Amino acid sequence: MSTDTNAGDNRMEKINVRVPEPLLNQIDEEWERRGYSSKPEAIRDALRNWVNPQVTLSEETLDDLEKSREQAEHGEAYGADEVRERRGLDGDE
Repeated sequence: MSTDTNAGDNRMEKINVRVPEPLLNQIDEEWERRGYSSKPEAIRDALRNWVNPQVTLSEETLDDLEKSREQAEHGEAYGADEVRERRGLDGDE
């Protein structure tokens, strides 16, 4: 492992990784197509996503959220306090 410093970047360490040839071929085909300026940049981004994966919602959840938004806009949705009041709950249960 070696250490590099680039102007404006955090301190970086160089690692050696062996990658199966078919995977490397896929990386070579994809990095530029996806808009990366270099293969190392693409690999660093992939590693960041592995460490901190982005949360994606399912289509079903997105549909439910849209329905809820529409109901709220039309006054068809109720807040938790209003539901408790309508059901005679005091919130201590």
